Amino acid sequence: MPTRVIIADDEPIQRMDLKDVLTKQGYLVIGEAGDGQSAVNLARELRPDLVIMDIRMPDMDGIAAAEILTQERIAPVLLLTAFGDQPLVERAKQAGVVNYIVKPLRESEVTPAIEVALARYNEFRAMEGKAKELSEQLETRKVVERAKGLLMQRYGLSEQEAFRKIQKASMNNRKSMREVAEAILLTNEINEM
Repeated sequence: MPTRVIIADDEPIQRMDLKDVLTKQGYLVIGEAGDGQSAVNLARELRPDLVIMDIRMPDMDGIAAAEILTQERIAPVLLLTAFGDQPLVERAKQAGVVNYIVKPLRESEVTPAIEVALARYNEFRAMEGKAKELSEQLETRKVVERAKGLLMQRYGLSEQEAFRKIQKASMNNRKSMREVAEAILLTNEINEM
């Protein structure tokens, strides 16, 4: 399935030229916008694989639009602009832009820029997912440890016996160990009221 792209540039001729280049290289342009706010709205609606946009546009510039798209995790943004000055590059980096091409556009630069942008974005999303998974594992471990400590204190169990009780309740009730541990802790809170 081809990569789905939205193009945002306030100059219709630039959009048309970019669309031709992208189409020739096998990308699917699913939407076009002439300003940053329209690009954000279109991306929210169509959920593209990539947004390519100019920096200088009316209503909302490309960097501000890129920041919204990055924060909302809608799509990676590749900036295409005639301006390469350092303050703009810094703003783009802060906004989470995944790549930056300075005009005039050379067709030979488009595919590598897009592929690198998509690869970096996918790596970032994978790392984000792994970090979330690790955080959830850590939280589960903390809850299980607290419940285990409570069982040890209340019933004079060894650490291993308390762990086995939680594990057995988990299997018997088809609940995760975290759910069982949270239930043990909640029951204890209610009993102490």
